[in-house]
Amino acid sequence: MSEEINLAKKAAGEKAASLVKSGMLVGLGTGSTAYWAIKRIGEMVADGLKIKAVATSKESEELAKKWDIPIVPFSDIDELDIDIDGADEVDPNFNLIKGGGGALLREKIIAAKSRQMIVVADESKSVDTLGKFPLPVEVVPFGIEWTIGHLKKRCQSLSIRQKEGAAFITDNGNYILDCDFYPINHPKTLDRELNNIPGVVENGLFINLCTKVIIGE
Repeated sequence: MSEEINLAKKAAGEKAASLVKSGMLVGLGTGSTAYWAIKRIGEMVADGLKIKAVATSKESEELAKKWDIPIVPFSDIDELDIDIDGADEVDPNFNLIKGGGGALLREKIIAAKSRQMIVVADESKSVDTLGKFPLPVEVVPFGIEWTIGHLKKRCQSLSIRQKEGAAFITDNGNYILDCDFYPINHPKTLDRELNNIPGVVENGLFINLCTKVIIGE
């Protein structure tokens, strides 16, 4: 990662963290830009900020604990005040592709339970049309061959995400298929069609969830 991109991510993450106020319930996202928001929130907690948070992944939860951000079970929360998360792509209508970090299911659950979803990204993630970044689709292991066959009828290509020479396993015990649907001209329709396929748990299209985008330059 270039120093310029890293500085852009840091700027976006820290700007989003400045929106967090004492008394808030906060969703902590996953990824290289959300990392900077979590780090800054940790510094704010050390300076006296009083919040409670839920994390979208085990990775983010570990970061929060490292910086003494109080984590509460998601089951204890009715609604979050703010959710700060990254994105792999964001279009002019604030539709997103997420899931490059493998936490798309928990990210979408937390986004849906938040009054505000703040997306932080560097300018390379801002696109006119979604889909150049392969769309992550989380699927259950059982019957995956059938699910793959069904998806192959809809996309140009797909692959099972790998990590260290083996299939990547999500925090929920599922696989991720990275699918080429470019160009995604009708994201809302595609989102609905994908989630109607048996075996698909969730996909990385976030529609009508994001309320603000902060782009670092």
